[in-house]
Amino acid sequence: MLERAAGWLRDHPFGVDAVLAGVAVLVLVSASTDINYPGSTLAAIPLSLALLVPLAWRRRRPVRAAAVVIVASLLELVLVPSYFLPANIAAPVMVYALAAYAPRWASRAGLVVGLVGAVLASAVYFGEGTWFGFVFAAGVIGVLVVACWALGDLRRARLQQVAGLEERARLLELEREQEMRLAASTERARIAREMHDVVAHSLSVVIAQADGGRYAGQTDPAAATGALDAISATGRQALTDMRKLLGVLREGDGEEYAPQPDVAAIDQLVADVRASGLAVDLVVEGDPRPLPAGAQLAAYRIVQESLTNVLKHAGPAGRAWVRLHWRPDALELAVLDDGRGASAAIVESDGQGQGLLGMRERAALHGGRLIAGPRTGGGFGVHASLPYGPPR
Repeated sequence: MLERAAGWLRDHPFGVDAVLAGVAVLVLVSASTDINYPGSTLAAIPLSLALLVPLAWRRRRPVRAAAVVIVASLLELVLVPSYFLPANIAAPVMVYALAAYAPRWASRAGLVVGLVGAVLASAVYFGEGTWFGFVFAAGVIGVLVVACWALGDLRRARLQQVAGLEERARLLELEREQEMRLAASTERARIAREMHDVVAHSLSVVIAQADGGRYAGQTDPAAATGALDAISATGRQALTDMRKLLGVLREGDGEEYAPQPDVAAIDQLVADVRASGLAVDLVVEGDPRPLPAGAQLAAYRIVQESLTNVLKHAGPAGRAWVRLHWRPDALELAVLDDGRGASAAIVESDGQGQGLLGMRERAALHGGRLIAGPRTGGGFGVHASLPYGPPR
């Protein structure tokens, strides 16, 4: 209950100030009418109202409210010179408001005007014809003015600190949202590459096996049966890979996922492509070295995508070579073919370029590089280099 009330008061500053100003008017204006010399009441009531009513705008319009209070105070010195109105309490309150809520120049001006007002009020109302009385009264009122201004300045500093913390929290929240959007975008791009690699490779193998089985079925039913078995196995493997990939999108703990393919799985990949009817050889040079899991997955996907392009675009008598060279500083990959190969993918591209773009992104992500293009004398070649260490 108290927290809700405090929140309402913070959210409605003008309403709070208006209520306080109304209470001050009821109390202090009635006290201002008790003046013992003729004709003063007619001036005291409007002057008191002019001093107190602007307090309702002390936070929303502090400079304008202070200007009204200053004019009313000067008129008071002229019209009611022998009676100090109780409504003059508005003066130190307005000094506080200027220090807390007005621009810095208005805050300093309010302090100066308040000190000058202390001197004038002491001379008119509290001097009693002696220097001691004048100096004492001016000192007391001046101390009150300075104390109100100092409290207002502390309030200003507090408000600025709170505003700074709120702005910092807002920026941190904005940065967190941007990081979440970036992470989601990066994850979507990664999943898109994985799905492209899995689906494109599997469908290429299925199409190659289906075409081969259709022609072989006329003369060799056993070959057709083998092609159908290969299609079935490839479809099941693709379905398993897709389930593992889409499982990343599920929420919850305790789920188990199969390991991602690595460089060692390239041998089986080449065997599967060879079984689909494409003549492909694997050449490994050098001794295998430790390679990060992400880089191993990138190497596998680069070879998979390259062989998929060969399956899709090579001629009937096409042949491919996969070369893995374990150099002292990096793993070098090369996938070559002697048919039209992936060069046809560039000539007949649909403009999206997901395959080659995805391979380049994978290599760059792990600090490597990838070059792809037609070979001299025909065919196409993909060359990639993946360093053993983390990208710098």
